[in-house]
Amino acid sequence: MSKTFVIILGPHAVGKMTVGQELEKITGLRLFHNHMSIELARKLFSREERGLFNELNRAIRDKVFEIYAREDLSGLIFTYMMAFEEPSETEYLVDLIDLFKSNGSKCCVAELAADFDVRLERNKSENRLLHKESKRDLEYSEAEMRSTSAKHRLNSYDGEILPFENYIKINNTDIPPETVAKMIKERFKL
Repeated sequence: MSKTFVIILGPHAVGKMTVGQELEKITGLRLFHNHMSIELARKLFSREERGLFNELNRAIRDKVFEIYAREDLSGLIFTYMMAFEEPSETEYLVDLIDLFKSNGSKCCVAELAADFDVRLERNKSENRLLHKESKRDLEYSEAEMRSTSAKHRLNSYDGEILPFENYIKINNTDIPPETVAKMIKERFKL
């Protein structure tokens, strides 16, 4: 069985989870979207207990990655919102890719970008709200989108050199998630 690890990067509401769901359907890889661990951690720790929340969120992810890298499973799709200006973010992803590569996995990174106004609309989508309980407070969610986008660079610059061997950047402002998933599948021969 050929092991594969796909990371889908991008800012809030760009469509990482939805594209991941479509990619899961056409590849047989399993989706571990970032809110799967976030939602569990937030049920146990409040916003004021941020350190404990982060510890649990990271521990859940680390265990999932350890198992998927080690075991003879077809592979994993992971969604992640990266602060591109933070070197520690790049180091985290490179280390994660190294974990999977050292266990025989093919590793691929797909970055999604979309216009902010489109993302604001996607933030209210039924699918997003179904799978991400913490986004159901739309006023808070939109404020978080705006503040995080002002504080961090959530997409790479066009032409920026990134340390990912298998990489594609897709502006999915006007492209449906099914098509984006097919583009990723074809590009990386998944």
